[in-house]
Amino acid sequence: MKVHEYQAKAVLKSHGIPVPHGGLARTAEEAKQIARDLGGAVVVKAQIHAGGRGKGGGVKLARDPQEAYRHSSNIIGMDLITHQTGPGGQKVKQVWIEEATDINRELYLGIVLDRAQSRLVIMASQAGGMDIEEVAAKTPEKILKEAVDPGAGLQPFQARRLAFGLGLEGDGLKQGVQLITALHKAYVATDCALAEINPLVVTRQGDLVALDAKMNFDDNALSRHRDILQLRDTDEEDPLEVEASKYGLNYIKLDGEVGCMVNGAGLAMATMDIVKYAGCSPANFLDVGGGTNVERVQNAFRILMSDDDVKAVLINIFGGIVRCDLVAEGVVQALQGITVDIPVVVRLQGTNAEAGARILEGSGLKFRVARELKEAAEAVVEAVGGAPNP
Repeated sequence: MKVHEYQAKAVLKSHGIPVPHGGLARTAEEAKQIARDLGGAVVVKAQIHAGGRGKGGGVKLARDPQEAYRHSSNIIGMDLITHQTGPGGQKVKQVWIEEATDINRELYLGIVLDRAQSRLVIMASQAGGMDIEEVAAKTPEKILKEAVDPGAGLQPFQARRLAFGLGLEGDGLKQGVQLITALHKAYVATDCALAEINPLVVTRQGDLVALDAKMNFDDNALSRHRDILQLRDTDEEDPLEVEASKYGLNYIKLDGEVGCMVNGAGLAMATMDIVKYAGCSPANFLDVGGGTNVERVQNAFRILMSDDDVKAVLINIFGGIVRCDLVAEGVVQALQGITVDIPVVVRLQGTNAEAGARILEGSGLKFRVARELKEAAEAVVEAVGGAPNP
């Protein structure tokens, strides 16, 4: 689950990490009042779940409350386009008004889970304020890394090594060690999936401040963090993804034309690959799970049909825990309950696959039953109007 910058900063602040003072505004008038309360220059920052806001015109420096009002008027309501929003952009509904910081240096600090090592990895770089992906691609030597032993936790010498690597000295070095340690504690305590401070700035007074913050949280751990769950902003999420989450469906919207409904994440990835190989692109990732039943299939199919980009549907079910005949019944009931004017290809394998195929073929509904995955992929490409790759 993603949260806004101002929410991430509140979490970091609760763990002792310095952040600038600020306030949230949903109107330009509110922004003006917050700027007046803060006094002096402020920064107006669009709050959306995407990076690159500054390059898209969503971050502006205001020298006084009136300028904060003017910038907020332009930003609130705009469709902010960044490299993470897609071509349509994301509508800005609120801005964070933050006191301006006297910056001397910009650094980078972040924590991610390295699945290859099964450890958290803390990354630090003196190339802050830039896209860390670009730094990693062009100058990877500028990124320092420390893998944290899950049993021992972050060791003081590791925090010191990172702080030294950031070029911190004297009191700044002490602040750096404390901040790195605090970020690690915040990450673990809140079951983060990603914690990133970019930039982490050194002010001209020598203080370290988290000028920007990004935190993503593990969906599977949110039951332990009701306070974090309350930070969810469904307006920032795809409506179909929000709808799917209500029924426990794992759904991610993509930009293709073939709707995919599969049971199991690995099979879903393989299905998307073979659709692409056959000559089309998947419109979604949809894993209905191992405990698939009629109701779940109905809801999944209804969500697929709600996507205007979907030109054909491929249902690929492997019957292990789930029975193919139950899936077939769900598909039939779903097709009977809604208007379907696009081709549907169904491929069933595994437990009661033949019984499921008989249910589909005897339903009187118009869809194609395939026995093999290659056959199903080629059929759905033909249904879209393409020529399958040989």
